[in-house]
Amino acid sequence: IEKELRHYTEYFRDKVVFCNCDDPYESNFFKYFALMFNKLGLKKLIATCYNGSPVSGNELLLDFGDTVDDPKKIAYKVEITEVGDENGDGAINLADIQYLMQNDKNVISILKGNGDFRSEECIELLKQADIVVTNPPFSLFREYLAQLVQYNKLFLIIGNVNAISYKESFRLIRENKMWLGASIHSGDREFRVPDSYPLTAAGQRIDENGIKYIRVKGVRWFTNMDYPQRHEDLMLYKRYTPEEYPNYDNYDAININVTNDIPYDYDGEMGVPVTFIDKYNPKQFEIIRFRKGNDGKDLSINGKFPYTRIIIKRIGEAQ
Repeated sequence: IEKELRHYTEYFRDKVVFCNCDDPYESNFFKYFALMFNKLGLKKLIATCYNGSPVSGNELLLDFGDTVDDPKKIAYKVEITEVGDENGDGAINLADIQYLMQNDKNVISILKGNGDFRSEECIELLKQADIVVTNPPFSLFREYLAQLVQYNKLFLIIGNVNAISYKESFRLIRENKMWLGASIHSGDREFRVPDSYPLTAAGQRIDENGIKYIRVKGVRWFTNMDYPQRHEDLMLYKRYTPEEYPNYDNYDAININVTNDIPYDYDGEMGVPVTFIDKYNPKQFEIIRFRKGNDGKDLSINGKFPYTRIIIKRIGEAQ
């Protein structure tokens, strides 16, 4: 989180940040913004959690008094407008955040509903926010993203690279209204999972405390906050030859299997892998379409091997 957020610090001063899929028991997003509250100059930090979150953490143990039997099984809201040295030890750390949440009755409150980001009360909190930063459910990515767009919010969220292929996501990327973040461009990432989660994935482990983790391929940051690195040109070194770059049967474009193999001397349209978006500079390339040929079918070569490709074209003349 810290590695990615350092690219956007200028966006956060005097802003309201909303983490709407984040139980402070377990959320490193909440912990990051709470600890960085003063350095970032935040106006307010809001976090909401979903009722019955299956992962129970131990770093921030909250006290609801006698109002609930199990505070880890309710939906609640945390609102922070100031972070100081609450326990007087001369430093601001998680102990101060825990003290603040346990002793300031205005900081934490129980939600009326289940804490779903689509609920009316969570939408009202969203309307107050300037920036949303979280790890939403991958299975609800389309719906989650649509809500952010509907309410015109700045955002930085985690998703799977395959989300690029969703019609709604691809349209935003093509129109330069959303792009991938700065710090993850390859590999997989580890996520903590509930105790009841079956460890059937190839990449999985249980740590010394019995906590389960799985590794997920294709994880990416998605955002509409700009940063300088995405405007750097992709350096091209290969020359075009018809033998190495065959044309599709059903669309007038050449096929490219690896983004780094884009030829520097070709002016026409080109089909590139989805992971091209990791290196996409909107001032260097134009995105034309996704996946389909003129016949409405998947791109093909010699009548076989459907290609999942993004069709692009260079802006300006080839070298």
